[in-house]
Amino acid sequence: MKILISNDDGYQAQGIVQLAQSVAHEHDVIVVAPSENKSAASSSLTLDKPLRPNQISNNVYSIDATPSDCVHLALCGFLNEKIDLVVTGINFGANLGDDVIYSGTVAGAIEGRFLGLPSLAISLASWEGEGRHFETAGVIAKQLISQISHAQLSHDTVLNVNVPDVALNDIKGFQTTRLGKRHMSEQSVADKDDPTLYWIGKNGKEADNGVGTDFHAIANHYVSVTPLQIDLTKYNEIYTVSEWLNQIK
Repeated sequence: MKILISNDDGYQAQGIVQLAQSVAHEHDVIVVAPSENKSAASSSLTLDKPLRPNQISNNVYSIDATPSDCVHLALCGFLNEKIDLVVTGINFGANLGDDVIYSGTVAGAIEGRFLGLPSLAISLASWEGEGRHFETAGVIAKQLISQISHAQLSHDTVLNVNVPDVALNDIKGFQTTRLGKRHMSEQSVADKDDPTLYWIGKNGKEADNGVGTDFHAIANHYVSVTPLQIDLTKYNEIYTVSEWLNQIK
């Protein structure tokens, strides 16, 4: 397969380098990734200026852009290549529960799915210091990519994969999971040097982390694989909203 790889940590990040190395033994790989860290960029596209891809080396490009920009440009005219699969990551840090709303890693995979390709996002669920076991996530990515051609997935499905930050021998297996939920994020914090500036608060603590959630799988050293859908329509509320609208005079 020919695989497009991107991320939100930047093209030089340890995770994306590990991912490309792990996959390149069996597949053709093209890396198109942000020139610097664009974490929490979500699905934003840059529409107020043109974007310039810079070739770093053979089949590696950086762009001063978001993850969604990178995937979009790569698939919509910049590359004269037929891409079979989009993989984003390996993200440094978990993308669990509500994190997927903000995640640039997940957004890059969603952009790939928007543009018609099977896509998966992979993250190393590390919370402290530097991730220690990117190699483990690289092996897991290679296993999933080998299997994905056999998967009968819906056309709008994106796989969100989180890998425990442990040695490969300590991985207990794979679990198909649902997204857990977090408590409300912590309060914003005033900058120490300029109290008129604020830093966004940290993620909220786990609220729904029971059996079956991505949080529970990671805590028990299982790889969490969560199928995500792009269609955000809440179908079971369509009738209720219609009735409510009919009451407007």
